Amino acid sequence: MQESLATLGGTDEAVSRCALQNSWRRHRLQSSLMFYRSDNRTPEQLRPVSITPDFITTAEGSVLIEVGNTRVICTASIEETVPQFMRNAGRGWISSEYAMIPRATLTRTSREVAKGRPSGRTHEIQRLIGRSLRAVTDLARLGERTIWIDCDVIQADGGTRTASITGAFVALGLALEKLVEAGTLTSVPLRDFVAAVSVGIVDGEILLDLCYEEDSRADVDMNFVMTAGYKMVEVQATAERQAFDEPQFAKMLAFARQGVQSLIAKQQGVLSGLTLRQ
Repeated sequence: MQESLATLGGTDEAVSRCALQNSWRRHRLQSSLMFYRSDNRTPEQLRPVSITPDFITTAEGSVLIEVGNTRVICTASIEETVPQFMRNAGRGWISSEYAMIPRATLTRTSREVAKGRPSGRTHEIQRLIGRSLRAVTDLARLGERTIWIDCDVIQADGGTRTASITGAFVALGLALEKLVEAGTLTSVPLRDFVAAVSVGIVDGEILLDLCYEEDSRADVDMNFVMTAGYKMVEVQATAERQAFDEPQFAKMLAFARQGVQSLIAKQQGVLSGLTLRQ
C-alpha cells in the first residue's frame, strides 16, 4: 500500500512538472506572437545596416546609409570661411541641412522650396544633426572653416533623423581625413564616434529601431544620440499615447546603448584608418 502511494505521489509530481512545462511553452508561444514584428526582428534587433562610402564623388566626404528600407545620402563639404558670429574666434563650425525628396514617402510630398520655407520638423532635424556632430568635434583644432553636412532622404521608412546622424558622422570623418591628407590639418579633430537610434513602446513592448509601421502607432517614441564612450549627446522622448515609467526608460536606454554600439562598429568599419585624438 505504501509502495502504491509512493508510486502515485511520483506520478502526481511528474504530471505537475509536465503541466508546468506545457504552461511555460504556451507562455513563450503567446509572447512570441504578442511581440511579432512585421520584419521578423526580435525586440532588441536593429534593421540591416549598410554604409557605402564615397557615394557622391564630387563631395569631400559622402556616404549612402541604408537602415532597412530607409536610405539617406549624406555629404560633407568644406568651406574656408565661418559664419559671421564665428569670425575671428579661432574656431570652426559644423552646420547641417536636411531634406526629403518628394517620393521618399508612400505618397508624393511637395518640395519645401516650393512652399517658400523649411518646415518646423526640417528645422528641428537639421539643428539636431549639427549639434550631434559638433558635440564630438574639437572646433578649435578644426580652425576657421565650416563643414556643411547635407542629408537627403531618398527613401523613408522610419528613423530618418537617426540614420542621418549616423551617416553624417562618417561623411564628416571622410572629409576631415581629406584635410589631413592635404596637410591642412595634422590630425582629425574628432574626440569620439557618435551615432543615433530610435527606441519605442509599441503595443506595450519596447522595441529598438522602429520602422515607419511601428513608429506610426507607437505609444512612446524616443531618439538617443550617443558616443562610443557611452556618453549622451541628446535624448528625445515623447509619450505619444501613454506615459512611461523609470523601469521602462531604463530598458529603452539599455536597448539604445546596444544599438548605438552596433552602429558605431559599422562606422568604424568604414573609417578604419581614423585616429581620434582626445
